[in-house]
Amino acid sequence: MRFIVDECTGPAVAAWLRQEGHDVVSVYDLIRGSEDDAVIQRAADEGRILITNDKHFGEKVFRCGRVHSGVVLLRLDDERSASKIRVISRLLESYADRLEGGFIVVSERRVRFGRSR
Repeated sequence: MRFIVDECTGPAVAAWLRQEGHDVVSVYDLIRGSEDDAVIQRAADEGRILITNDKHFGEKVFRCGRVHSGVVLLRLDDERSASKIRVISRLLESYADRLEGGFIVVSERRVRFGRSR
């Protein structure tokens, strides 16, 4: 799968996804400090699913109607990289076929799906 991992989600998540065989762009590594609009635009232009902890992307998608290829919003109590990787691993194992084009909110206990385009 093709992902863009937001700066706030971190380079460890991007590195793990690469190890798992995914095509990954890391905002932290390549375009650190970019505005949210530039990140979501790059994701859409390149057909990448955005993984983020930044709830402002919900506003960009739902209120502003930004086009995207999919957004995974992590809403975790434990923000450590290991926790993010565990949650994303479970998400990919169970729902990989539902990520593209969706807006998915993921916590340690729950996955919620919404269609936004």
